[in-house]
Amino acid sequence: MMERFSLCGKHVLVTGGTRGIGLALVKGFLEAGAKVTFCGRKQEGIDQALDEVGAGVEVNGVVGHIGRADAIQPLIETAQSHHGPIHVLVNNAGTNPYFGPIVDSEDWAWEKTFDVNLTGPYRLSREVAKGMKQSGGGSIVNVASIAGLAAAPGQGIYSVTKAALIMLTKVMARELGENQIRVNCICPGVIKTKLSEALWKDEARQRRFASQKALGRVGTTDELVGTAVYLASEASSFTTGAVLQVDGGMVI
Repeated sequence: MMERFSLCGKHVLVTGGTRGIGLALVKGFLEAGAKVTFCGRKQEGIDQALDEVGAGVEVNGVVGHIGRADAIQPLIETAQSHHGPIHVLVNNAGTNPYFGPIVDSEDWAWEKTFDVNLTGPYRLSREVAKGMKQSGGGSIVNVASIAGLAAAPGQGIYSVTKAALIMLTKVMARELGENQIRVNCICPGVIKTKLSEALWKDEARQRRFASQKALGRVGTTDELVGTAVYLASEASSFTTGAVLQVDGGMVI
């Protein structure tokens, strides 16, 4: 059974892989035997991540801004030049530059959040799926949020992008199933990352979020790895269009 979770011989592309959830996933995929390409916006972040995981032939870091259309094809081509066809795509890169009511927000916040959280995954998934069709199948894993399942006060724009990412998952799962391409989605709860600092750094706010969870605490990045490896591997061969909550039993 454990062999079904192995990613030996697989090439995984992870966006936003220089820190937080993305870096934890890069480490997990490497441990599962995969060759990994990850991207980040700055070379400094790439270098730090490579130092942390232990730079080697099985992992490659690429500078690329997932929210920019002109970054998509170079990312794919660079990944393939190092490790060959992409078998697994993990759309993890995300942003949440505005915290507050939607009525007080400005267009720049809406546009930036959509560019990174939705348009980027749409463009990258579209192009990677074309290659997966030719190679006989693959797995696409989108990292959304429980904020995409229920309105999150102060995170309205972010919530809308993640809800749309969940629907993108379902649509692509339906369309690509006949090509043996599975598309699934992970919805984390509050995880201790830099992106979510506004939700957990303040002790009183962290206690409030922890009280909403059956497990009584916020999560860590390592606690997303098992779900991601499952969805990337043959262990989930009959799973597509799924939206898996990894949230400590969040009360929604």
